[in-house]
Amino acid sequence: MEDRWLGYAKKLQAIASTGLHFGARQYDKERYAEIGAIAHQMLSDLATVPVERITDLVPDYSQGYATPKVDVRGAVIQDNKILLVQERSDQLWTLPGGYADVGISAGENVAKEILEEANIEVEVQQLIAVRHKARHAFKADARDFYKFYFLCAASADCTPGAGLETMNAGFFGVDELPELSTGRVIADDIHMAFEYHRHPHLPTFFD
Repeated sequence: MEDRWLGYAKKLQAIASTGLHFGARQYDKERYAEIGAIAHQMLSDLATVPVERITDLVPDYSQGYATPKVDVRGAVIQDNKILLVQERSDQLWTLPGGYADVGISAGENVAKEILEEANIEVEVQQLIAVRHKARHAFKADARDFYKFYFLCAASADCTPGAGLETMNAGFFGVDELPELSTGRVIADDIHMAFEYHRHPHLPTFFD
């Protein structure tokens, strides 16, 4: 579960950014900008990093209503093992996926991510969960995310391989998981994927 004060700072930042977009009077915009600066400083203090890094990290909501980002992840299970990819950015492992791109559906996004990161073509079978990242044991994040998890099946017997953003890809049993990139995926996500693979008629989980 996300730290309470981190949650407060993120909410203040979103309110400030939305106000900057919709505020009609210059006085209002100045007040919202001040609230935003305070929120950024709070996030900086919580993360013990320079405030400039927080400013670069947090999405620019001033172009519209503040809303969570969307992250898609695909679970491909075969022979009782799950596909994981090793990220170049931190050299840790995760379910393939990432930001959802504009112009294609969530299912198309996750299939594209799996192809790009693991060189596997898949059929997207089922939406198994929609999680609010802040409610679960992920690494703390100044941004807000909804995470979509899909159960997928490889189109044919395949050997995964690394993509442009990954160092490696492979199948792992639930008892042999490598070190996970917990900003992207946690062990609960993987256990959940195996549960839905065994029981595909379970209803979609959501927070």
